[in-house]
Amino acid sequence: MVKVIASSVRKGNVLDVDGKLYVVLTAQNFHPGKGTPVTQVDMRRIVDGVKVSERWRTTEQVERAFVEDVSFQYLYEDGEGFHFMNPATYDQVVVDVETMGDQKAFLQEGMSCILSIHEGIPLALELPRHVTLEITETEPVVKGQTASSSYKPAMLANGVRTMVPPHINAGTRVVIATEDNSYVERAKD
Repeated sequence: MVKVIASSVRKGNVLDVDGKLYVVLTAQNFHPGKGTPVTQVDMRRIVDGVKVSERWRTTEQVERAFVEDVSFQYLYEDGEGFHFMNPATYDQVVVDVETMGDQKAFLQEGMSCILSIHEGIPLALELPRHVTLEITETEPVVKGQTASSSYKPAMLANGVRTMVPPHINAGTRVVIATEDNSYVERAKD
């Protein structure tokens, strides 16, 4: 086990809390005007899938479980789950729907991902930071809006809703941050 400070915990990390393994679903650092900064972490217990919320001071030590982070390539999805292949050894692993969570919307065939594996079992998935998707529908521009201050809702090709600048129209390919579904930039392809 490796001890790390709570403020360095990120989504997808595997923590050992009281002898049980948890996968971090979200981790946020809060710095109130008064008082001690804290890290709010939502986790899922690996054994039974129970979701737990924890709050630690940002300087507190938490234990990260020893997991192997291995690069895998996404192949396909079927009734069993999501199939990934290790490009170095051609070994295949199946990740269940619960482990995937809401990240499954951003999976694209052939995408390279990092799987956290503990004792041969895939525990968590780390997607690339950015993916390129097409806008399928968006609202028309309202006259008088400026590009710097306002955003409008848009639907991505994978069914996820996001906010985009007014100059982006349906059919435009955009780069999206997978961590929070936010618009990054117009795709350069």
